[in-house]
Amino acid sequence: MPGTTRTTRPVGSSVLEGHAPPMPRLLHMADVHLGARHRDLGDAADRQRARQLAAYRRAMDVAIERRVDVVLICGDLFDSNSQHRRTVEQAAAELHRLTDANIRSVLIPGTHDAYDPASIYRAFDLRAMAGQPAGSDLVTVLAAPPAPADVVFPDLDLVVHGRVFATKRAPRSPLDGFSAAAETRARWQVAMIHGAVRIPGKVETDDVIVDEAEIAASGLDYLALGHWHSHLEGRSGAVSWAYPGAPEPVAVDQDGAGGVLIVTLEESGGQRRVTTERVAVSRTSHRALDVDAAGIASEEALVAKLGATPDPDLMLDVRVVGIRPDTLALDPVKVSAALAGAFLRVRVRDRSVPAPPSGELPPADTILGRFVRDLEERIARAEASGDAEDLADAREVQRLGRLLLDTPRDVTLA
Repeated sequence: MPGTTRTTRPVGSSVLEGHAPPMPRLLHMADVHLGARHRDLGDAADRQRARQLAAYRRAMDVAIERRVDVVLICGDLFDSNSQHRRTVEQAAAELHRLTDANIRSVLIPGTHDAYDPASIYRAFDLRAMAGQPAGSDLVTVLAAPPAPADVVFPDLDLVVHGRVFATKRAPRSPLDGFSAAAETRARWQVAMIHGAVRIPGKVETDDVIVDEAEIAASGLDYLALGHWHSHLEGRSGAVSWAYPGAPEPVAVDQDGAGGVLIVTLEESGGQRRVTTERVAVSRTSHRALDVDAAGIASEEALVAKLGATPDPDLMLDVRVVGIRPDTLALDPVKVSAALAGAFLRVRVRDRSVPAPPSGELPPADTILGRFVRDLEERIARAEASGDAEDLADAREVQRLGRLLLDTPRDVTLA
């Protein structure tokens, strides 16, 4: 299928021998955020909600077309616990399509639709809204008590564990004290968590966080994650884990969103493996573009250049780089606003730097000499500390100051 990638990872040897095990096929998705308000988008909010619903529906199309056994929805199906009934009915209608195809679905709450006392999963019975009677295993919500914590599918030889707390912020790791190593109810062990994997130096804290060491010790075959909106896969010990990314991106920096994962659990010759295939479900595309500041005549020229090929389905991420002429003044916010109607989203960032002073430095006892030296010291400190905001400010002060002191007649003070 176009727009797919495939990854295969060996997982280890089977713990049960003597018969050919089933090979469950799962569709793993998360972070749909149905019913999001998108107050920052103004008139475009309705269109963004429609795009999110369309991507959710396309994910269900993929599940049916690919004949998966179970759909895992790993949190934040809803953007909040305060939703119009119509939004919940739209979500349940897609689950109903799965049940009509005899495909099971398992859901967990996330951090936006947390399983607190006001939870949407307490207020609405999604199983009943999807046309299923009590006791049916075609629609299951896993959460904190009184909801079940896991579900067994005997025909698939599969247990799905939901590691969920009754609060948005977890009091401890969802894998604290958990192990599926001694599980005897089924061969395949899958868990669902909505939270962050701790990455030293990058991700240290979050509302819900789990260590890779805990994942490695969990005894799972696959850990299905939600919370991060860009696709990411990894392996901790013998356990494969993955974030599918949001089915429909919302922000320009979510360049790994727009898809779901087809996950196959298989065993051959006593060896287990997890195979993942990413399938695109969004019509949104991303483009990262670097523009050399030296070739920009003016702010208006940059707007004209970028807007020459409009695309309503494109998220455009622009960086202005290189050495910036002293005569070029750019306001990234103004450029982004001018291009807003040409693209789905636009982000413009100015990462260019002013030309270094040429020739010998002016004497230190002059205004220009002192100015240049002070700015060079500030720039050096900002570079050493990694303070990108102060570095950008210092370079802009350097540009404007040089213009003012070198060619004061060319500068208008407002």
